Amino acid sequence: MRIRHHVRLWALATLVWAGFLLAGLPGYYQQYSARFMVGFDLLVLLPISVVLYFVLKRVPLGRRMSVALWIAFYFTVPLAAYDYLYCGLVLDRGIGFLWEFWYLTVYYVIPWLLAPAIVLLANRIAKDQPLAGGAILR
Repeated sequence: MRIRHHVRLWALATLVWAGFLLAGLPGYYQQYSARFMVGFDLLVLLPISVVLYFVLKRVPLGRRMSVALWIAFYFTVPLAAYDYLYCGLVLDRGIGFLWEFWYLTVYYVIPWLLAPAIVLLANRIAKDQPLAGGAILR
């Protein structure tokens, strides 16, 4: 990927993190029950999956996995760092924020599983799409 794509992904991830931070105030989602947060995490997973599918579908087949892994990187590593700065340092939870804010922690793993799975799905669908002449790519 080009440098500008890396910068764009980092900026987008940073904006997404800031949006979730603002939406979670005043307690960064601590004000909600565990049941609500499980539902929220599952609900957020659907639009993330759909957006990721449509983004990766536009990427050439040979580059999809690489791009998917970069997306997973930018939506986990910087966000984990931001969460540590906010929850660990500002809120003074230290590394224990990983357990206390478990609903954030699960999203440090999910993109690494979801992105490759969506690549496999997108590639499978692309191979089953008929060509203009009616032939099927296999």
